[in-house]
Amino acid sequence: MNVLNPTRLRLGVNIDHVATIRNARGGEHPDPARAAQIVAQAGGDGITVHLREDRRHIRDDDLQRVQSATGLPLNLEMAATDEMLEIALRHKPHAACIVPEKREERTTEGGLDAAGLHNQLAPIVSRLSDAGVRVSLFIAPEPRQIEAAMKLGVPVVEFHTGEYAHATGGQVAVELKRITDMAALAAKNGIEPHAGHGLTYENVQPVAAIPQLAELNIGHYLIGEAIFCGLEASVKKMRALMDEVR
Repeated sequence: MNVLNPTRLRLGVNIDHVATIRNARGGEHPDPARAAQIVAQAGGDGITVHLREDRRHIRDDDLQRVQSATGLPLNLEMAATDEMLEIALRHKPHAACIVPEKREERTTEGGLDAAGLHNQLAPIVSRLSDAGVRVSLFIAPEPRQIEAAMKLGVPVVEFHTGEYAHATGGQVAVELKRITDMAALAAKNGIEPHAGHGLTYENVQPVAAIPQLAELNIGHYLIGEAIFCGLEASVKKMRALMDEVR
């Protein structure tokens, strides 16, 4: 896909919280692999999972099953640790998105400080890239972080859209412009920009309309909506909203 002129905005669906519900009672239901199959049937373009250090939702044995459940590319969100690197190298997902991770957080609270962590990230990026894994960095939409991504040689960045999603009043436009400007800057420098975090039916379209963005990754909201309307319907509605503006 042409980074500067993407023909279709891709939708990656994070299925972590299917596993969260499963883990609340133990056992095997609901099955994240089945969720991946439904996402594929509903028009999703990829599956995202975050294997956290504390295994609070996705577990190690889920990775292969989810990977084998569909023909969709798997995007593995991972912390920049030796343990997660070895897991990624063993499973070789289509993509690995390096994210910040703190044990006590409820969800990923902000972007990765790629600029401050260059020396830690460089060997991880190198080994993943050498293994044929497409590396992405989950960063705040800031010039400094894009510059760091360029130095690290990653092909993709994913912008943390939490500030936009939680903004009110005039700040919404400020945050949207920031994402828009940084998507243009990334694409200008040959990096494919993605975005995600906190996106809903109500706020997705202004972000989806940003022409340089190639992919949105959305999870918690879609799984929450699925409780009321089913996973297939929730994904289809998000897909339709994105297509309306692209």
